[in-house]
Amino acid sequence: MSLVPPTFQDVLRARSVVQQYLAPTPLLNPASLGERLGCDIYLKCESLQPIGAFKIRGGIYLMSRLSDQERSAGVVSASTGNHGQSIAYAARLFGIPAAIFAPEGANEFKVASMRRLGAEVVLTGKDFDEARAAAGERAEKTGARFVHSANEPDLIAGVGTYALEIIESVPDLDAIIVPIGAGSGACGTSIVMKTVNPEIQVIGVQSEGSPAVYRSWKEKQLVTLESGSTFADGLAARVAFELPLKILNELIDDIQLVSEEEMCQGIVDLVEHAHLVAEGAGAAATAAATKLAPGLRGKKVAVIVSGGNITLDTFRWAFSETSGSVQHAR
Repeated sequence: MSLVPPTFQDVLRARSVVQQYLAPTPLLNPASLGERLGCDIYLKCESLQPIGAFKIRGGIYLMSRLSDQERSAGVVSASTGNHGQSIAYAARLFGIPAAIFAPEGANEFKVASMRRLGAEVVLTGKDFDEARAAAGERAEKTGARFVHSANEPDLIAGVGTYALEIIESVPDLDAIIVPIGAGSGACGTSIVMKTVNPEIQVIGVQSEGSPAVYRSWKEKQLVTLESGSTFADGLAARVAFELPLKILNELIDDIQLVSEEEMCQGIVDLVEHAHLVAEGAGAAATAAATKLAPGLRGKKVAVIVSGGNITLDTFRWAFSETSGSVQHAR
């Protein structure tokens, strides 16, 4: 596993592969949301990918780069859902056996999708980090290629391709807000934006309930949380990882924390103003844009809607937590 950060040229190489399999996702410019926030806002709809999340880009590029020996041995990974779906999707695309370890109680839609895509899914452990440890043990025993959810330069280069699509559509962008789980999306975004124009402000977003990357970035060292809790499973990790932290320490301008309530409001706002369904992690950047609105006034701001894999029960709950917005929507 290489811990050498990918370059802008690596992202360009990744695009030459990714664009063979995926069309560019829409970039919406909803006037009502822009008026509410006082800025010119652009929503990158990665929630409309075939697996409902941006990570599919990294999965495809990484799988395209495996050797014949690695493809034959198969891959093993761990995920709360979206990374696992990306590996399952790409493994099927390239005819590679895949096993995905997910925590007990993982999002049922994501688990069903991984199985539908042909992956073996093993539910084990109370959270992502315990599932990741079990996946590592399987890889050691079987000789399969372990695919880390963040310490993979090819994954980061692959997901960075959405940032290329954004900057080509809005070349005079002022700021971009991106959610951070393990960090691949924020890293790919930072590499692209800071290469094209160092003045573009790159802002990451984590959950208040699981701020491992935020604390690691603040303290300039890897931090492991004893516990962490958030309904946004795409942001739920108690540990930070070497490669993303190395990139974020160098390139990202800021990382903000949002509450569960703010992410719920983000889910509602995306429905009301853009007719988009987003999961908690997918709405985190919208929540941060609302929180940071005074400082973004008059600017051109891109917001990553990173995923739309939300269960109906969670969707209902999010709306119940924002009763004022629900009444307004009705």
